Amino acid sequence: KQKIENVIGNYIFITGCDTGFGNAAAKKFDKLGFHVLAGCFTEKGALQLQAVTSERLKTVQMDISKPDSVKKAAEWVKSQVGEQGLWGLVNNAGISGIIAPTDWLKIDHFRKPIEVNLLGTIDVTLNVLPLLKKRKGRIVIVASVLGRVAPHGGGYSPSKFGLEGFNDSLRRDMQPFEIKVSCIEPGLFKTGMNNDNKQYEAKLALWNELPTVVRKQYGDNYFHKSEEQMLKHRDSLFKDDLSPVVKCMEHAMTAKYPRTRYSVGSDAAFLWLPLSYMPSILQDIAVCRTKIKLANPNFV
Repeated sequence: KQKIENVIGNYIFITGCDTGFGNAAAKKFDKLGFHVLAGCFTEKGALQLQAVTSERLKTVQMDISKPDSVKKAAEWVKSQVGEQGLWGLVNNAGISGIIAPTDWLKIDHFRKPIEVNLLGTIDVTLNVLPLLKKRKGRIVIVASVLGRVAPHGGGYSPSKFGLEGFNDSLRRDMQPFEIKVSCIEPGLFKTGMNNDNKQYEAKLALWNELPTVVRKQYGDNYFHKSEEQMLKHRDSLFKDDLSPVVKCMEHAMTAKYPRTRYSVGSDAAFLWLPLSYMPSILQDIAVCRTKIKLANPNFV
C-alpha cells in the first residue's frame, strides 16, 4: 500500500504493446502520468495505441527475437530517457507457438517460442540494464502459471520455465544495484496471443502431416475431440478482464515494497499454484486425467 513518492513522470519501457497485457499496461501507465515507451511488433499496433493515448507515449517497432532490432530499440530508449535513466522495464512480449502433443512437433515448433519468450526477454533486459542501474529502477517479467506446470506439449511452457529461472537469477544479481525485479505469473487470460483460428489451422496442418502410424495411435477422432475440449476449457477458464494483471504491473512499478512474484487469476490461485507444489506423481495424475484417451498407443 505504501507507494514511492515522485515516481509518476518517470520513463517505463514496455514490450509487446500491440495487444493484450502490454497494450492495456501502456494505456494505464500513460493515464497515470508516466512517460511510456511502447515496443510494438507492427506499425498498425503502434498507430492504434498512439491514437488512444497522450503525447507522452512514444512507440518503437521492434522484434525481440532479432538482436539487431533489440539493439536499435534500446538505443532509441536511451535517446528518449537521456540522463534521467529508465525507471521501469516491463518484459511482456511473447507468443504461444503451436500447442500440440510433443510427438507431433519438430524442433522449430520449440525454437520460436524460446527465441521470443526467453531469449528475446533476456536480450532486451541486457540491453537496457545500464539505463535501469542509473535510475535504480524496476524490472517486471511476465511469465505464466504454465511456467510452473506444463499441461501440454509445445515450446510455450519450456520458454516460461526458463523465464522463471532467469527472473530468479536476475533478481539476486540486481540486489546490490537496488533494482527490484518482479515476476508476474498470469493464469489463463484472453489476449492477442490466444488466436483460436491460427491454433486450429496450425494444429490441423500438423495432424494432416503425421505419419500413418502416429495417427493410428491417436485415432481418427482425436483431433476433433481435442479441439472440442480446448474450446470448452477456453470458455470456462480463460478470462476477458486483463486489469488484474495490469494492477500487478502498477504495484511492481510504484510500491515501496514490490513483491517478488504476483500470481494472477482465480485459476492460478486455486488450480495451478497448488498443483505446482504437489509431488510430480500427483501432478501427472491430475493433468493426465484431463487428456483425451488415445485409440491405440501400442500400434507400431
